[in-house]
Amino acid sequence: MVVALPFSISKDTVSNQTTHVATAPASQRPDPVETKVEQEECQLSTRDVVGAYVALTKPRIIELLLVTTLPVMFLASHSVPKLGLAIATMVGGLFAAASANVFNCVIDVDIDEKMRRTRRRPLPRHQVPRRSALIYGIVLGIIATIILGFGANWLSAVLALFANLFYVFVYSMLLKRRTWQNTIWGGIAGCFPPLIGWTAVTGRVGWEPLVLFLIVFWWTPPHTWALSFRYREDYEAAGVPMLPVVKGAPEVAVQILIYTCATVATSLVLWPVAGMGWVYGVVTIFSGAIFIFEAIQLLHRAYAGLRDALLKPMRLFHWSNTYLSLLFLAIAVDPLIAL
Repeated sequence: MVVALPFSISKDTVSNQTTHVATAPASQRPDPVETKVEQEECQLSTRDVVGAYVALTKPRIIELLLVTTLPVMFLASHSVPKLGLAIATMVGGLFAAASANVFNCVIDVDIDEKMRRTRRRPLPRHQVPRRSALIYGIVLGIIATIILGFGANWLSAVLALFANLFYVFVYSMLLKRRTWQNTIWGGIAGCFPPLIGWTAVTGRVGWEPLVLFLIVFWWTPPHTWALSFRYREDYEAAGVPMLPVVKGAPEVAVQILIYTCATVATSLVLWPVAGMGWVYGVVTIFSGAIFIFEAIQLLHRAYAGLRDALLKPMRLFHWSNTYLSLLFLAIAVDPLIAL
C-alpha cells in the first residue's frame, strides 16, 4: 500500500509561486484543474488517505459477499465451524473481494467520473493515484490467495482467485461496456463465496454449494437492475448499457420478475438437496413470497407508465438484500436447531 503523508507549504512559498505563474507566458502556466487537484492532494491527512484506500474496496459489497460465505460453513460442518478455519476463510474472502473491487475502480474510473452516484469515489477525486490503486489491488489479491491457501485449502484459494480474475477481465473489461447482459454473466463472480465457504470445510465441491451458487446467480439480476432503474440516467450518461438503459421499464420489470421467481424456486430446491429443516423452509417461503410480491408490484407500476424514481425500484433493491441475508442466516441456524 502506498501511503501519502500530509505536508504543508509556507505562505511565502505559495506567494512566490503565484507571482511566477501570473507573469509566465500562457503556454508555460500550469493547468488550473491539475493545480487544484494537487493542492487538494497536499491537504489530505493520513486519515483521509487511509479512508480512501478502504473506500476503494467497496466495503458494502464485501459485507454482502461474506454473508453468503460464513453461513455455508455452518451447513457444511453441520454445526459451528472451527474458529481458526472460519476466521481464515472470512479474512481471505474479504481480501479477495477487496482486490476485485479495487481493480474495478481502476478500470471504471472514467465511468465513475461521469456518474453522480460514483463521482466521489477516491480515484475520480484524485485521492489515490491510479498506479498506487493498481498495486494495492494486486497486493490484496496475493494476500487473499496466501491466507486461503494456508488457512483453509488450495481449492478454496483457487476458486477465490478465479472469481477475482473473472470479475476483472470478463465483467469489468469485457462485458460491462458492451452488453446489457453484463449483469447476468458478470454476476457469476459474486456466486463463488458459497463455493469457497463449502470447500473450506469439506475440501470438495458438492450439490449443496452448486445450488447455493445458482441462488446467487438468479438473485443478482433483479437486485442489480432495480438499482439500475434508480440510476438509469447516470448509466446512460456514462455509456453503460444496463438493461433499464436499453429496454423499456415494462420489459425490464418482466425480466426482474422472471429472475426473482427463479431465485425463490432454486432456494426451495436446496430444502431436499441439503436436507434442510423447518427453519429454512419457513424463512424461504415467507421471504420468497415477499420478494415475488415486490417484483409484481414493480411490474404493475411499470405498466402504469411510471418511470425511474416513481417506479420505487429501491423497495425491491432493499428487500433483495434482506431476502439474501435472511436466507443465508436460516442456512446457518437450521443445522444448529437440528442438533
